[in-house]
Amino acid sequence: MRKIYSVLASLVLVFLALGVQGQSAESLSLPGNDVLRSAHVYPNPAVEYLHLKFDQPIAREVTLELHSIIGNSLEIESEIVDDFEIRVRVKDLPSGYYLMDVKKPGMNHHAFKFLKR
Repeated sequence: MRKIYSVLASLVLVFLALGVQGQSAESLSLPGNDVLRSAHVYPNPAVEYLHLKFDQPIAREVTLELHSIIGNSLEIESEIVDDFEIRVRVKDLPSGYYLMDVKKPGMNHHAFKFLKR
């Protein structure tokens, strides 16, 4: 488990070194997952809730994982608003940057960076 966190933290540092931190609601992913890549994450920065809105009705098919910027996995509460949108409660998280990893079976995952105020 430590090795996974170490690898994730290394990847985060690489992305930050490449300068991706300057974009709002930016995404980090592997090629080939346009459905996940086109998701809209708002508001960014978030205070109480973070919304993920998809262009296709896949909200019930995806799984979410939340990681701190250093790679620690965190528990989250989420609810499906409709087939196109998921709402994630971030109210109780400390202020800082987080990575929301969105996964759909049969596709590559897609990670979005957001700021919790």
